[in-house]
Parts: sequence; structure tokens; C-alpha cells
Amino acid sequence: MSAAMWKWTCLISHLLLSTMMSSLARQQPPHPKRPFATFPGEQAEGTFNHLVVDENTGHIYLGAVNRIYKLSNDLKVLVTHQTGPDEDNPKCYPPRIVQTCNEPLTLTNNINKMLLIDYKENRLIACGSLYQGICKLLRLEDLFKLGEPFHKKEHYLSGVNESGSVFGVIVSYSNMDDKLFIATAVDGKPEYFPTISSRKLTKNSEADGMFAYVFHDEFVASMIKIPSDTFTIIPDFDIYYIYGFSSGNFVYFLTLQPEMISPPGSTTKEQVYTSKLVRLCKEDTAFNSYVEVPIGCEKNGVEYRLLQAAYLSKAGAILARSLAVSPDDDVLFTVFSKGQKRKMKSLDESALCIFILKKINDRIKERLQSCYRGEGTLDLAWLKVKDIPCSSALLTIDDNFCGLDMNAPLGVSEMVRGLPIFTEDGDRMTSVIAYVYKNHSLAFVGTKSGKMKKVGLAQHGLPKSVLLVAMETGCVEMSGERFIGLKMSGHKFSHLQTLV
Repeated sequence: MSAAMWKWTCLISHLLLSTMMSSLARQQPPHPKRPFATFPGEQAEGTFNHLVVDENTGHIYLGAVNRIYKLSNDLKVLVTHQTGPDEDNPKCYPPRIVQTCNEPLTLTNNINKMLLIDYKENRLIACGSLYQGICKLLRLEDLFKLGEPFHKKEHYLSGVNESGSVFGVIVSYSNMDDKLFIATAVDGKPEYFPTISSRKLTKNSEADGMFAYVFHDEFVASMIKIPSDTFTIIPDFDIYYIYGFSSGNFVYFLTLQPEMISPPGSTTKEQVYTSKLVRLCKEDTAFNSYVEVPIGCEKNGVEYRLLQAAYLSKAGAILARSLAVSPDDDVLFTVFSKGQKRKMKSLDESALCIFILKKINDRIKERLQSCYRGEGTLDLAWLKVKDIPCSSALLTIDDNFCGLDMNAPLGVSEMVRGLPIFTEDGDRMTSVIAYVYKNHSLAFVGTKSGKMKKVGLAQHGLPKSVLLVAMETGCVEMSGERFIGLKMSGHKFSHLQTLV
């Protein structure tokens, strides 16, 4: 296929760890004769958007434009499910499948915006860009459609026609229906879409209550909407969700948000982007526990503030000793690009940084305690527009405090800084995955030009060495652990994931 057709994706199967850390000390070129497997897709428009790997079977599910694929772990197509194109118009709300729309309809591609495995019910949740972001529930075995709820406003999850606009986290229970936390950009339509919400995942895929808000009455609901007043201050305001996960009693999302700041020595404000971590209690149906804290890192006087990717892993014994934490403590591996002023065209300078999740939680607890002593304001400009002072209350705030109907939602003003462990000045890092291998913490990062870099963390939290694997026109194999990567338009890596 010609270079012009490189819009489609290259999947790396069998990208394997080479030897132990001692062999990492020397950089090795990729071996051109090592076996690899690729899957280019089957359609001309078939750009891949998301991938998930079934941790029980090793099967790979790909969300693409107009297709969902199920692949074997050697990238052979097992099943496909067509999701589009169809007649639609993004201005049709509700969509035309519910009521007649007076807007002109055109044949429209269905871009996959979210792909999740619901292990409890053995199904795949695939949400697209058609019809205001409705979702299909597909049986894992054969991608048979179990349900496709579309007749209620709760079924329209996002009207943004971009693959990276929605992030979901499933919270599972043994004795009740699961929850789905949904976070999405709203593209100037806050009246239609909450930016973050928790939904019901019913056992029956065709149940009327599928994707209903966990709680909803006249005054309170399991959601947060961006107030219309916010757009008078920042007309193009939105929250862009980069990553999400659950840990302990909380659900977390990592975001990019525009805000207005006054540069030093200036009386005028300018728009910049700030990376923030958002935290919610899993059991908080009123979202009183919503807290957000700015994150970033700095090395040699250079600020890296634009979040590109993130991945939650464990510290591992060796890194844990240098960080003074437990080997099983959660560590957040993040990729930032330089500066704050560009979101769509980030600078090539980037940094791989790590955060200890417990330290972020400690900072949030300190902020909660100070606010409930009546100190400061809620510091959440986009949601409150004006400063609202904290209210004093006599209560104990422990590690699992989930908020009250006061002093909420809450923002942390002081940035939590990560530990920079590797920087790249010419080929911006765009994706990351990490895991522990024989007590060593290892991180793999994909780059804008389609290369993969392997970073081994030494005992002082610094990279012991880097192994560069070129992915310019194909895929390679190294010996060790198996990986799969998703390479997007312009060669950029957007997803990395381990294979079973």
C-alpha cells in the first residue's frame, strides 16, 4: 500500500522485551529479519481509533471507522461488526432515528469514540459518533448485537466527532449492577451532555435503564455540567479527557482544560491549557466528592504542562526503594509536552514523568482539610465562575472522605509536580505503557514519528538506558513480553497495550 494510504494503522504484535536490565545498557538497532505481524484494516476509510485486549482470552478488539474488529493474538480477523456509515447530521438532536430532523442528512462515517470490555456480562461496549454518541453492546464471542439503546437522552453520550473525546471507567460489584463513569468533551453543547457522569450498566443489554444516571432527581444528579456562564469567559472552553482509571475507593480522570491567566508583568489575560487530575468517590451519587488538582513536571527549568498520555502501574521493588513507597503502590506514568499554550499542535519537546498516586491523594486531603477549616475559596473557576469562600465545619477528613453538600466541587490551586525520568527534544512522545518485570519498572513510549522507546528505571528513579525501536514503515519483534500498539494517522502512536 502506498505511503499516502498510511492513514490506516499499523498494529505491533510481539513487541517483546529484550533481556534484563543489564542488557539495556547498550542501545540496539531493530533487527529487520525478526518476525512481526500487522493488520492494516479492510476498508479505505478504516482508520483505527481504539483497542482493548481481553485479559482472559488474549483476543484483541479494535474500534475503527465504521467497523469493530475481533482479532486473534496473532492479528488474524475472527469477526467484524459494521457500525456505519449512515445518514446523519450532527445538528440533529434527538437523532433522526428517534424523531424527524429538518437538517440536511448526509452519509456519515461512524468514528469509534469508546471501546470497553464489560467482563461481568461478557460484552463489548462500543460507542460511536453517529446519532449523538449512542452505544452498541456486543457479545464478546461473536460481536452479536445484544442491545443498542437510543430512545432516551441518557443514551446520547457525546456529540463530539473525534475518537479521543470520550473516556469510560467501569466500576464492578458482585451483588449489584455495575457503574460506568463517562467523561467527555461537550463541544459547546453543555445543555445536552454532562462533562462527567456515572451511569447504570444493567445486566440486560436491552433494559430501559441502560446508561441511566445512577441518581437523578429534581435538584441532584450523578453528573456535572459545564455552566453556560463559563463560555462567556472562555468561548471555546471544554474539558479534554486523556486517561481514566479506578484505584481504591476512587475513580480518576486526567484532563486538559483551557484557562485564562495573567502572565507575569502583564495586566491582560491570555488563554493557556492546564493538565488536571480529577477525582471522584465511586459511591458518591451526588458528585460532592469532585476534586481536581493541576499536574505537570519540570526539568532543568523547562516546564512540561500539556498532558499527552498516561498509564497506571505499580512501583515495583527497585523503584519503590528510591521513592520510599511500597512495591504495590500505584504509580502514574505520564507524558507531557513542553509549555501550556498549544493543545492541537504541541511542541516536540516532551517528558516522561511519574507521580505517586498516594502523594496526589495526600495533597487533595490537605486541601479538603484546609477548606473545611474555612480557608481560601473553592478554586474552581470554570464551574463556579466567581470565587466562593470555603465554609468551616467541625469534622474529621480521612483518606476516604467523600464530600458533603458544602465546599464542593473543589479545586486545588497548587500544582502537584511529577518526577521527570526521561525527556525527548525532537520526536514528541505520544503514548505510554508501563509494568513491573522482575522487580524492575519498565516504561514503553510511542512517539510522533512511529518509534518506540523503552525506559528502564534505575534505583534513583532515573532512566538506566533507552532502547529505541524504529517503526517507520513496519513493526518489529524483540524477545520477552508481548505488546500490541496502535499507530494512527501521521505515524503517531496513540495506544499501547500488553497482550495476554
